[in-house]
Amino acid sequence: MQQSINHLMPVAQASVEERSEFIWKVYAHVVGALLAYAGVVAYLISSGVANSVISVMYANPMITFFLFIGSGMGAQYAAHRFTSTAAQYAAFAAYVFVFSLITTPAVYYAETMQPGVVGSAIGVTVLASVGLIATAMITRKDFSFLRGIVVWGMMLAFVAILASMFLGFELGHWFSLAMIGIIGASILFKTSEIMRTYPTDKYVGASLDLFASVALMFLYILRFMRN
Repeated sequence: MQQSINHLMPVAQASVEERSEFIWKVYAHVVGALLAYAGVVAYLISSGVANSVISVMYANPMITFFLFIGSGMGAQYAAHRFTSTAAQYAAFAAYVFVFSLITTPAVYYAETMQPGVVGSAIGVTVLASVGLIATAMITRKDFSFLRGIVVWGMMLAFVAILASMFLGFELGHWFSLAMIGIIGASILFKTSEIMRTYPTDKYVGASLDLFASVALMFLYILRFMRN
């Protein structure tokens, strides 16, 4: 009975042992997902499949964009709503694969045009993400005030991306920098929300939330560094 009660309790109110176990599970799952992402992208590029993916995506940019948005929303809904742990993992794995497929052209193009930039972007992303997640998890401060900034920032970014597709203009250096800042705020907010509202058995959903933000930050850091 006590164990069931603890599972309904937010992480921030759990015992030190349960909180530590939850944090390490989330870190392990995020790292595992990032390694899986890197492995899939590397395979797609080395096998030559990336060329076909690039051709299809460039021929259908709008479909690709909405597939990207829809897959993230669908995976997060499934990971949070499914009670089966296996189903949550399936949703997580599906999202990592779709994300890998959609972002392979950006990684391929960056490494082709500027060798070594992908490794540099990975290093910066790891340092920034670990610092942000650790800050929110260890201090347990309430970063909910960032919610409005993140929501409005993402909405404006969504409009800007659509406008660039329809009107044919480039989103330059400053757009990437702004997105890095918004995503950084999102990582702080999401981590704080996880600690305040998630029960200790929802580590898969928490990991998916953080992976999505960390992977997106990597893409915009990569974009910023190659501009």
